[in-house]
Parts: sequence; C-alpha cells; structure tokens
Amino acid sequence: MPNPPSEREQLRAAVIRQPGDFIAWVMLSDAELSAGDTTAGEAAAQRALQLRADHPEALARLGRARWMQGRHDEAAALLQRACQLAPQHPGMALWLGHVLEDANQPEAAADAYRRAHQLAPDEAYMAAQRLNWQRRLCDWRELDALSRQVRTAVAQGNPAVEPFAFLSEDASPNEQLACARQRARVLAQSIPRLPVAHVRNHGPLRIGFLSNGFAAHPTGLLTVALIEQLRAQPQLQVHLFALNADDGSSIRQRLQAAAHTLHDVSAQPHVAIARRIRVAGIDVLFDLRGWGGGGTPEVLAMRPAPVQINWLAYPGTSGAPWLDYVVADDFVLPPMLESAFSEKVLRLPRAFQPSDSTRVVAEPPSRRDCGLPEQGVVFCCFNNSYKLNPRSVGRLLEVLKGVPGSVLWLLSGPGKADDRLRDVAQQNGVAPSRLVFMRKLPHPQYLARYRHADLFLDTHPYNAHTTASDALWAGCPVLTVPGETFAARVAGSLNHHLGLDDMNVADDRTFIDAAIALGNDAEARLALRRRLAQARDGSGLFDMAGFAEDFSALLQRLASERGWQGNDVG
Repeated sequence: MPNPPSEREQLRAAVIRQPGDFIAWVMLSDAELSAGDTTAGEAAAQRALQLRADHPEALARLGRARWMQGRHDEAAALLQRACQLAPQHPGMALWLGHVLEDANQPEAAADAYRRAHQLAPDEAYMAAQRLNWQRRLCDWRELDALSRQVRTAVAQGNPAVEPFAFLSEDASPNEQLACARQRARVLAQSIPRLPVAHVRNHGPLRIGFLSNGFAAHPTGLLTVALIEQLRAQPQLQVHLFALNADDGSSIRQRLQAAAHTLHDVSAQPHVAIARRIRVAGIDVLFDLRGWGGGGTPEVLAMRPAPVQINWLAYPGTSGAPWLDYVVADDFVLPPMLESAFSEKVLRLPRAFQPSDSTRVVAEPPSRRDCGLPEQGVVFCCFNNSYKLNPRSVGRLLEVLKGVPGSVLWLLSGPGKADDRLRDVAQQNGVAPSRLVFMRKLPHPQYLARYRHADLFLDTHPYNAHTTASDALWAGCPVLTVPGETFAARVAGSLNHHLGLDDMNVADDRTFIDAAIALGNDAEARLALRRRLAQARDGSGLFDMAGFAEDFSALLQRLASERGWQGNDVG
C-alpha cells in the first residue's frame, strides 16, 4: 500500500491546482524550508510576493530562506521590513532575532528576542530563545524567572524548548531527557523513514560521521587526528558527511585526506543527505552534532543507516528513537546516569573525547601584548560566554579576591557581554581591570596563550569540553566541580583519565579554596604543572593510535552482534 502524500507533496499539488493561492505558496515555502530545500523554499516565497507585493508573511519566508543560504545581511533587511509591517507578530520578531545573531548584530538580536517574548509571554519557545541569547550576552536581567518558565514548560511536556540550550540550565539529567524526548517526538511525527537497512555480512565496516564541524571547528579539532589514525584499522572504511562547506582550513584538508570519502552535503535537503548516506552503504552512522545548531536531526530520523550513534558533539541524551547508542566513558556517564539516557551506553576504556595530538603549542606574544600585567597569577576561563552564569562568575570573582594581584583571562563575548561582566566585577568589589578579555583567535594562536595561564577555572553546569582538552594539552591545569549531567562531567573525565582526580572537587566552596591555595603557592602550581606534563605523556588520554584501536574494537563488537562476520584483509 503506497504511503500517503507528505504535506510538501500536498502543497505542491495545491499550488498547481490554484496557482493564485497566496496562502498555499506561503505554506509551501515553510514546508520546503523545513525540509532543508532552500532553493524551493525561496522560489515559493518569491511566487507569494508576486501575488502580494511586500506582504510581511512572504517577506519573512524569503528572509528565512536567505538566512538558511547564509546571506545574513539580506535576510536581516527582509525580516526587519516584515516586522515593520507586522509589529505585533511574535514569530517574525523571533526569526529576526535568529537572523541578527548571524548578521553579527548581537544586541539587536537580543532586542528582537525580548520583543518576541513580550508579544507572546506565555510561549515557552519565545522564553527559551530569549534566555539562551541573554546568557550569551551575559545579560542576566530576569534570568531566574526565564529559567523557571523554561523548566516548568519542560515539566509540563511542552516540546518547544531546544535541548541544546537547555543544557545551560541547572536541570537534572531526567529533565534533560524529558526535554530531548519531547522535541524528538514532535520531529518524528513529520519525518518519513527510509526502508529498513541492515549491517553488511562481510567486507570492511562502513563508518559514517555526520557533522557541520568538519572544518576549523571544535568537532574538527577533536576528531582529525583520530580519523587519521583510523586509516590503520583495516576493518573500517571511514566516510565523512560534511554539512558545512569547505572552509579552506588545514583541518578540512587533513580530514579530506584521511577519510575514504568526504561527502560535501552542505546546503542539501534532508532527504538528499539521507539518501546519500544510504547509497554509500553506511553500516554505522555517528551523529556529531545532535540538537546543536547546524545539526540535522531530520536526517537521522529518516534512519539512513542500520546503526546510529550519538557521540562527542552533543553532551547529553538525544531522547530520540533514531539514535541507538551513545559513546561515553566510565566517568562522564557512570551507571547511575544510564536511566536518564534514551540510548544504550557504549563505554570506551579511556576518555570518550579524542583530540588532535599533533597540535603544536607555540610561544605566545609577551604578557603585555596579550593585555596581561607583567606580574601576578593568571587565572583563565576561555569557555563560551553562555557558560558564564551568575554562579560560575561569582566563584571566579571570589578566587580573585583571595589572590592579590591576580587577573582573570576570559574569551571576549558578543555585543556588550564584556562590559556587563566588568560591571558584575565592580558590583562584587573586584576592580574591572582585573578582567582581561581575549578576542577569538586562530586555533594555534589561541593555544599558545595558555603558556601565560597558571590555572583554568571551569564553569557549571556546562563544563569546558574542547577548551579543557586544549588547556590540558598546552600544560594548563583545569580545576572543575563535576556535576550530575554529562555536560557537567566532561572536564572531570579528562582530569580523571589523566590521573588528576584531585583537580575534580566536590563543591563551590572547595573550588574557591583550592584555587586560592594554588594561586598563593607558586611551588604548588609548579609541581601541579609538572604532574600534568608527566600525565599528558603517559596516561593515554592523548594517545590517538590507542584510541583508534579501542574505537575500532568497540565498533567491530557492535557490528558482530548485528551479523557482521568480519573483513577478510588477507
């Protein structure tokens, strides 16, 4: 019995029957864009505008298409015009916020999100988007009220809250599971599945990785050396499916050279990506983005591969029936957390996070050229600004108070985030000049600056992840408070697998006391750095050849359970 026509197919038929139906063209544009087909979505929006020139609904869809095409300035102009024509429309204000983020107008984006929430104060999606962006701007106005609204919505079964943004809330593992499951349930209702596929019986296992980070991006930086080492595993054939276009970086070039095939599927509709994966005959597909921005859960929901795995880039449960397993380790996901994961847990005998063990840590510019004082302890926290919540910043400032002459080195945030943090310091009795901000730099230059840092102070509940790996590789110890969730245990996992469990402390008070003690004891800091240097070389955390062997063995065991009998490699 044939499948019933999809909504897109019904709308395509409707505009053929009634080509003058403005509403049908607008709805078709929505459906095409939701399916990832920006060309068709753009064409439908333009047809609607031919029928009703300057209509805000059609302008908004064309703006959304331009946004998805990366034409951010054009998208912003279109959405601003739409909002002028329909000033009481919360959805258009919301889309304007998304576009202004990418058009590098962060404060204007915050105004748009605030406007959307004011127009629809009871809508959890509006509250969640406003909350997420205010966290990025370190704008903590009404933060507690917004967080309560978002957590209440999740508790009530509202699927509107984005799971990735929810990781920044001080929520339990079960709350995170509920948020992700609710989002996945809604998505699953609208996505057709491909015919069932099976793991092949013989030949090399075809392993696929789907990501928007195959570039000079945290995911590319973490995986490139492992992908290179997997070439020595004859049982595996590695395919990369890049949702991002080639950025010309050395990371992209290395990935291209290391993989059996790098498939550029950027800007393709979801169904085309899923079919590309199926045609490639992928046995095991890794989702390296999950619910994060730029990911395509729609592709995974179509089930292009017989085995699908959540790993690395999304630090939590997907809540999705289309992801069978999650790769973790004994620390980041202990047995007591398994009930809060929809996936079955696969544990590596080492830290779950790989890294680029070929990174070279160069000599940095002088302290003065980095904006640092010539003397004094340098604490750093180069986590993204949305992780710098009131709790985390409060304990960082307490450390500064306890170590005279010290400074806190931070990554510069968007908009007025730096100024807001300076204001918080002033209000807490710390001179704003003791906060030093580093602009975003190319990775080698950023990595070199860790040579000036004495101690990395982590955040909670969203830890340093790639940043923690960078710090430890560069010889800067990391102090963290492991929490209950996956996202709150990553830095702790790295310390644990280095044998530096004493850098994983129990609570905020112990964190502050430990940082102050180290800050006031130069010999203790030197001894800690020596321990880290020895652990880095001997613990196996940064051994990507060993990681590749463990990773391959895990996949072969998994495939053999599905009927794979191995690859005759002679």
